[in-house]
Amino acid sequence: MPATTGDRTGESPSAESPSAPYPSAPHPAGPYPAGPQQPWPTGQHPYGPTEQHGPAPHHGPAPRSRVVTRPIIATALIAGLLGGAVGVGGSALLDNASPAAVPVLSSQPDNARQAADVKPGSVTYAAQVASKSTADIQVATGQGTAVGSGIVLSPDGYVLTNNHVVAAAGNGNTIQVTTGDGKAYTANITGTSPSYDLAVIKLDGASGLTPATLGDSDSLQVGEQVVAVGSPENLSNTVTSGIVSALSRTVTAADESGSGVTVYNGLQTDTPINPGNSGGPLVNLQGEVVGVNSAVNTGQATAGGVQAYGLGFAIPVNEAKRIGDELLQNGEATKPVLGVTGSLAAANGSAPGAQVAGVEPGGAAADAGISEGDVITKVADTPVSNYADLMAQVLTHSPGDTVSLTVGSGDDARTVQVTLGSAVDRAQTTIPESGGQSNQPRLPFGGGYGLVP
Repeated sequence: MPATTGDRTGESPSAESPSAPYPSAPHPAGPYPAGPQQPWPTGQHPYGPTEQHGPAPHHGPAPRSRVVTRPIIATALIAGLLGGAVGVGGSALLDNASPAAVPVLSSQPDNARQAADVKPGSVTYAAQVASKSTADIQVATGQGTAVGSGIVLSPDGYVLTNNHVVAAAGNGNTIQVTTGDGKAYTANITGTSPSYDLAVIKLDGASGLTPATLGDSDSLQVGEQVVAVGSPENLSNTVTSGIVSALSRTVTAADESGSGVTVYNGLQTDTPINPGNSGGPLVNLQGEVVGVNSAVNTGQATAGGVQAYGLGFAIPVNEAKRIGDELLQNGEATKPVLGVTGSLAAANGSAPGAQVAGVEPGGAAADAGISEGDVITKVADTPVSNYADLMAQVLTHSPGDTVSLTVGSGDDARTVQVTLGSAVDRAQTTIPESGGQSNQPRLPFGGGYGLVP
C-alpha cells in the first residue's frame, strides 16, 4: 500500500492472524490497535456427556445441551474438570495400590524429524536464517509509537525498511532498533525513497551483525512457499508462512491529502502480514529475501463490511536492491519518468487502458509520439487496465530503460518505444482521483481498503 509517513502504524490484524494492504487507505501514525476479534466456535463437549453416578429421577429423555467452547479459556476449563474427575478416580484406585505405582512423565525427542526440518527447503530453516537478520524498529511520536521491522544489510548496521515505518523520525523523533541478537541501538536515516516506500537507516555503533542474503524475485513462481518474519503488534521475531499468490499486482494507498492515491507494483502473498511486519523480510525456503513486506488488503472491514484475509503485499527484492544501492551510495534514489499525466477516471468508452490527460513537452512520452487522449493498453507484454496500472508498471523499470508501450487496441493498436526519463525520488508517485472530486481513498480490486501495516 504505498505509504504515507508514519501512517501505517496500525491498521491490520495481528501477525499471527490477519493484517491490513498496500492497496489503499490512510496510514495514521501511532501505536497499532489490536486486530479484529474472531467469534469462538460452538459445539458439543469434546468428550461426550458427563457420566452420572447413582440413581436419578427419570423425567423422560433429557434435551441435548449445547455447550459454547472457547479455544483457550474453555479448553482450560475442560482440562480442569477432566483433571478433577481423573484425580478422584485415580485416588480411589491408588488407595489399594503401592505409592510406587505413580507414573513419571517424560518425552522422547523426534531426532529424525528435527534433523530434517532444519535443512534448506523447509519453513523451519527459512525462519531460523531470516530471524538472524531481522530487526525490530520503533519510532516514538506524539501520537504513540510506530512499530515496524527491518532487514539487516551489513555487519555494521545498515538496515532496509519501509519509508512509512521511519517517516515520523524526520520530525526529530528517535529511531530505536533491536537486532536478532537482542541488542538495542539508536539509528539515523541514511536515505528514503517515497515512491517505492523504502528507506535505509544506520544503527549507531553496531558491529558483527548477520546480513540477510538477498534472492531473486524474478525467479519466483506462483504457489511457491514463502516465510515472513517481523514484529506484528510488537511481537518480535514472529514467523508466518504461506505462498506466492501473484507476481505482479498494482498496490494503491491513499496519499496524505486523501484526494489521490500512491501506487507501486508488488508481490501478492497469503502469508499473514500484520501491523508491525512492515519493512521485514519475505523469504523463500532457502532463507533468501525475495520481498520487503509492506501492505495488506482487509477488504471492507474498516468501513464495516466484510473482512478479507490472505491479501498481503511485498515490494519485490529486485526493485528494492536497486533502490537500496542508490540510498547507500547517494543518500537518495531515482525513479523512472514517462512524462504523462492522468487520473483514475475510466478511459474513453470505458475500454481498458490508461487514458493520457496530458503530455510533458520534451518528455519521454512526447519524444515517442504519445499525445493527449491516447489510451495506453500495455507496458511491454503486461496489460494495463487503468492509469494506476500504468504508473505501477513504469516503476518496475529503471531510469533510462527503453520500454515498448501499446497505444490503443484492436486494429488501431500501435507500439511505440519509449526511453524513460529520470527524477530524484523525493515524493510519492501519486494519481488524482476522477476529476479530483473525491476525498475517499481509491479502493483497489474493485473494493476494500488497502492498509499499510
